[in-house]
Amino acid sequence: MGEKQQFDVWKEEVEPALRSKVDEFHLLGYDRATKEEVWKCVLYQLRKKKEFIHKHAFVNHILTLKSQTYMTWLTIHAYNDPTDWFADFEGKQV
Repeated sequence: MGEKQQFDVWKEEVEPALRSKVDEFHLLGYDRATKEEVWKCVLYQLRKKKEFIHKHAFVNHILTLKSQTYMTWLTIHAYNDPTDWFADFEGKQV
């Protein structure tokens, strides 16, 4: 199909699934998980899909996201993030 995927249109509608996944991660001890990060992780996984994805399949991707996949995505993006993690410590004596 030649349809262009528009996941952002569904973001509000799939929020209960995102909230459920974040709650699951919190129960597993990943307290810093957020809906926005889970959303970005799922979109990152689906970025190379060529065929049109229906809303129910998209919700399935959210609900079946594994904590290992999420943590791997976070790690990769932490390395690619240009943020200077040690900027707060410059000039401070320990």
